[in-house]
Amino acid sequence: MVAQTHLTVASGDEDSAKRHQIMDGARRVFMDLGFDGASMNEIARAAGVSKGTLYVYFTDKNRLFEAIVEQETLEHGKTAFNFDPALDAESSLRAFGRAYIEILCRPDGGSAVRTVMAIAERMPDVGRRFYDRVIAHTMRLLATYLAARVSAKELAIDDCELAAAQFMRMCQATLFEPYVFQAKPAPTKEQIATVVDSAARLFLAGYRIR
Repeated sequence: MVAQTHLTVASGDEDSAKRHQIMDGARRVFMDLGFDGASMNEIARAAGVSKGTLYVYFTDKNRLFEAIVEQETLEHGKTAFNFDPALDAESSLRAFGRAYIEILCRPDGGSAVRTVMAIAERMPDVGRRFYDRVIAHTMRLLATYLAARVSAKELAIDDCELAAAQFMRMCQATLFEPYVFQAKPAPTKEQIATVVDSAARLFLAGYRIR
């Protein structure tokens, strides 16, 4: 008599929950140890699954890391910045800047950027994808808004993508680099407001039509 092996197929919800459980554990390991220091054994332990289960979902560490980056890009893509045409440019820029820095400097955001930066040379496709879907995507959203304010004769800007990049970098000043290099903790809402308000004033001093 031949024994039969019965396989239980997980439902879609169970499969998704297990995948997220693994990715959450892997994210913690990548944050603590970096890409090179992380091992599939350590990831399985942190995720609370067997190594066999881990390989059912992800064939290797590269695929797992790419899945985490992809999830990060999707989360950023869901962000809805408020570009209300009824608001003046200064109010809109302040609202955008605060939301942008709060996302960029959230507790796990800096670690994601650090990890991508560390691996981008070895995995350029991952780096390019993260840049295009997160950084450049946000820049394009702001540039589109700026172009609308140019059409409304509120701003005078020749290159809206350049101007968008300038404003985003000004919003990061004294906040993002100390955070991403772990020199300082995530900035408070008050610190963010101070820097972003200053950035908006400087930006409009150069681009607002008087």
